[in-house]
Amino acid sequence: MSGPRVLLIARFDDALHAHAAQRRRALERLGCRVYGLDPGNRIGLKDRVFGRDRRARVLRAVDEAAADLVVAIGDPDFENGLFEEARSARRARWTNWFPDDLRTAATAETRAHGYDQVFAIGSDVAKRLEPKAACPVEVLPFAADPSIYRPLRSRGWYRANVVFAGLATPRREALLAGLVEFGLAIWGPGWRSTSLRDYCRGELLRTAEYVKAYNGATVAVNIHHRAEGDEAEASCNQRIFELAALGAAQVVDARLDLPAQFEPDRELLTYTTANELRDLVRELLGDPARVESLKANARRAALGRHTYMHRARRLLDQALRPKP
Repeated sequence: MSGPRVLLIARFDDALHAHAAQRRRALERLGCRVYGLDPGNRIGLKDRVFGRDRRARVLRAVDEAAADLVVAIGDPDFENGLFEEARSARRARWTNWFPDDLRTAATAETRAHGYDQVFAIGSDVAKRLEPKAACPVEVLPFAADPSIYRPLRSRGWYRANVVFAGLATPRREALLAGLVEFGLAIWGPGWRSTSLRDYCRGELLRTAEYVKAYNGATVAVNIHHRAEGDEAEASCNQRIFELAALGAAQVVDARLDLPAQFEPDRELLTYTTANELRDLVRELLGDPARVESLKANARRAALGRHTYMHRARRLLDQALRPKP
């Protein structure tokens, strides 16, 4: 590979942090030589015996990568002074793509000043980070890998009229309670302890199950987490892009940034109240032609504008452009 050398600092797993590997693949497909560092990995007994503690491992990874660009996904959770030490070890550009919404933006604010380039997933978070950062903060939304989030035929346990997959919260419980009569299936942690326990089909939600669950839906419901307070929120969650890549007929709570990413009423539908959500789900279940139109338009939009290849290309262009 003749492209830049990139050190990607992120949590890697097949559940909450499954997208780290997708970002890595996108960078590699663009010609980058990518080295991964998971700062969350525990130090084993053998490492301790031979003196390979966390600090030494991080510094060694930075040194061995000899990176032109270091890309952190959110807060690397480095111990005191380790970030500064790692950054001074190599003359790379340091970029952070913060995945935070307004609920967790306070943590991102404490980290933003240390980077040469900062990306936020939405305009509300960018506005929050801008005063703390040492550079302009640009909006770089989430995306999805369409080779993973792709249409397929789900049967049996994964088939349902209406599907939601995600963590249980009181707000989500209240919104979904109005959909039980339509044939609701819920996937994700925490639902066995709610009033909707009888509609929960599984709590473990690895990528393969998630893809099967939403592919089995006639209507795919998306409900954002909400920050405390009355501030209007803009950032779009990861699920919006995943469902579009799956080619799902998605009904999602409205966000200020959403029209900049998808065309409402053509590529997805939006609601603001429980009654609106209920009415939209009822209408879609009675209109198979509109369901198929939403599915096709959503998949087309995801492939054309919202893959990790699109995001990685823009990140590289912005992070590696010559400084004025």
